[in-house]
Amino acid sequence: MNWQGQRVILTGAAGGIGGLLARQILSGGARAALIDANADALRTQFDGVENAVTVPGDLSSTAGCIAAIDTATAALGGVDVLINLAGLMSFSTYEDEDAERISTLMQVNLIAPMVLSRAVLPAMLDQGRGRIVNVGSMFGSIGFAYFTAYSASKFGLRGFSQALRRELADQAIDVIYISPRAIKTPINTGPIMAMGAATKMNMDEPEAAAARIFAAMTSGRKEAYLGFPESLFARINAVWPGIVDRATRAQNRTARPFAKPSGVSARQR
Repeated sequence: MNWQGQRVILTGAAGGIGGLLARQILSGGARAALIDANADALRTQFDGVENAVTVPGDLSSTAGCIAAIDTATAALGGVDVLINLAGLMSFSTYEDEDAERISTLMQVNLIAPMVLSRAVLPAMLDQGRGRIVNVGSMFGSIGFAYFTAYSASKFGLRGFSQALRRELADQAIDVIYISPRAIKTPINTGPIMAMGAATKMNMDEPEAAAARIFAAMTSGRKEAYLGFPESLFARINAVWPGIVDRATRAQNRTARPFAKPSGVSARQR
C-alpha cells in the first residue's frame, strides 16, 4: 500500500501507540484525521502538524462515534482508510468487575469500530475502494484470566473483522485485523506491569510495536499476529484450547493477587 495522498481516519491517536502510528502514517504522505477522547493530548501532539486534523471525540456512545466520524470525514473530504485503534483495558477478577465498566469497554472496543466502519462503508463502496483496519490483541485469540471483559471485546472485534472481510470479498475494500501482543503503554497500569513481571509476560516496546503494526497495514495482509510465541499459542488455542487451559493454570494462580482488588485502566491506547 502506498500511503501518499491517502485520506486516513485514526482513532486513539493520542495514546502510546496511536501517536507513534499517526506520525508514521503522516510521514508516508497521507492526510489524517486524528480522533481521541483526550483533546488536550491530541492538540499538544498534533496541532500545527502538516496534513493532520485533530478531532476530539468520545467513542463511548453511538452518538459520539457518529459525531466524530462525520467531523473527520468532512475535514478530509472523504475517507480511504479507517484505522480502529482506540481501546479500553480492564484487569480484574470477574467477580469484582463493574457492570457499567463492562458496558463502556464493550462500546469502545467493539461497538465503536462496528459503528465507525458502518459509517464509512457506503462512501467506500461508492468510490470503489477502501481499507478498514481493526487493531485487536492476542487477547482476541487467547482468553486471558483476569482480562475477561477485555478478551471478550477483542474476540468480538476479530469475529467482526473476519465476517465483514468475507462479506466484502467481491468488492475492492480490504478489511484487515492486526493482533499485537502486550505493549508497554499507559493502558497497562501498575498492577498489570507488576503481574507481567511476576508471570514473565512478553511485552513489546511502543516504538517497536507501532513499527510492526504500520508494516502490517502497509503490507496489506488480511490478518497479522505479532509476537512469538504468542502467535503460536493463538493457533494452538483455536484447535486445542484444553492444552492452553493447562499450560496457563500456574501462571493464572500467580497473576490472581495482582488482579484482586481490581486494577483498572480507562485509558485509550
